Amino acid sequence: MDYKTILYQASDLLKNFNIKNNRLDTELMLSNSLRISRENLLLNLNKEINHDEHKKFKSLLEKRTKKIPMAYIIGYKYFWKSKFIVNNSVLIPRPETELIVEEALNCLPEKKSKKIIDIGTGSGCIIISLLIERPKSRGVGLDISKNAIKVAKINAKLQQLNNRIKFINSDVDKYNGGKYDLVVSNPPYIKKTKISRLEEDVKNFEPKSALDGGYSGYSKIEKVIKKSVNLLKRNGNLILEIGYDQVHSVSYLLEKYGFYINKISKDLSKKDRCIVGKKN
Repeated sequence: MDYKTILYQASDLLKNFNIKNNRLDTELMLSNSLRISRENLLLNLNKEINHDEHKKFKSLLEKRTKKIPMAYIIGYKYFWKSKFIVNNSVLIPRPETELIVEEALNCLPEKKSKKIIDIGTGSGCIIISLLIERPKSRGVGLDISKNAIKVAKINAKLQQLNNRIKFINSDVDKYNGGKYDLVVSNPPYIKKTKISRLEEDVKNFEPKSALDGGYSGYSKIEKVIKKSVNLLKRNGNLILEIGYDQVHSVSYLLEKYGFYINKISKDLSKKDRCIVGKKN
């Protein structure tokens, strides 16, 4: 069977399972099975697939029909300018989280050495992206999940950053590791009562600990803000990803703990998504 026929049949199957990006997902799974780029696949649609390749593809396809996220099926996700290893121990990096990187780079002079801490680092995508862009800076990635830390360490090694980054398995409340110029965090911010309404591939497969923001939606955000008071140097910056409807609540919390609201950024959907606070 040629690649073109397989793509047609498989994307049609995924469509029946209400998979939105059925064609793209099929192309990614097939190129992964063939161990070629997606571009190479599309240039060779008339080629025939062999038995082992087809067997692997069918295995991946079956997982997608069960709504397992694509990033977990193929084992990676692109974020900022790099490819990151992911599994179901970490939240899948989202495009909107790149706003944190954008705002952080504005706070980090290119030719100066700065200390950065990423609270709830997950795959390490934020802190690793920042250290790639700012080669003189150093960082710490903090996460309560031991398995998430393992993934982050793999990603740091792939980017040859082991000498400039340290990953620590700890609750933010218990961490006391000096003073930092910048704190970044994409904390859990979804209300506990709303998690059941999320899409199946999110609520059934991504780690609940990376989603659940408590009944208010900002209980974990407050923990990060409160701890950042002690972690930050004077005039240091705190950059948070927030829910689209949380800007007023989070602004209140920042001001409550002595931060000045420096900037609020919107995502591509024009929703408030990132807030920058400066320690007074």
